[in-house]
Amino acid sequence: MKKQIIAIVLPILLLTLTAATVHKFHMALYQINYASEKKMLQITSRIHIEDLNKALEKKYQKKITIESENSSAEELLLKEYLSNRFSIKVNGQVKPLNFLSKEIDGDELVCYWNIKNISKISHLEVNNSILIECFSDQQNMINVTVLGAKKSFLLTNSTTSKTLKY
Repeated sequence: MKKQIIAIVLPILLLTLTAATVHKFHMALYQINYASEKKMLQITSRIHIEDLNKALEKKYQKKITIESENSSAEELLLKEYLSNRFSIKVNGQVKPLNFLSKEIDGDELVCYWNIKNISKISHLEVNNSILIECFSDQQNMINVTVLGAKKSFLLTNSTTSKTLKY
């Protein structure tokens, strides 16, 4: 009886321990909210730090470790990487993203952005290829709220942009 229990419990235990240490899927989350009273898009991104470190190392061919306090050179590389792979068009025009700040939340890097001077939205196009060059299974989940209307979509290796109409 003990051998049967061990034969069942041991593989489950090993599988559980292995699954806990391996990062099996690649997903980042983005929240885009339109604050009409401020005429502004407010953007929050949550990206797995380990994945981002690998992508930055691949892109810049040097070891970069994202921490809460990075050197100004590393901070510039991070901002450059993100802004070259994430953009938003409002009513057909690319709008400049203003990087506000970042923070570490567990194993995720949380970045805060905004886009100012948005008086009306009829079309919103989101382009996001962050981490896709490094991970073919990368999924970027986008949640958008404009004037109370909530829409969500997934951007992947095969689809890196989506346009919403309001």
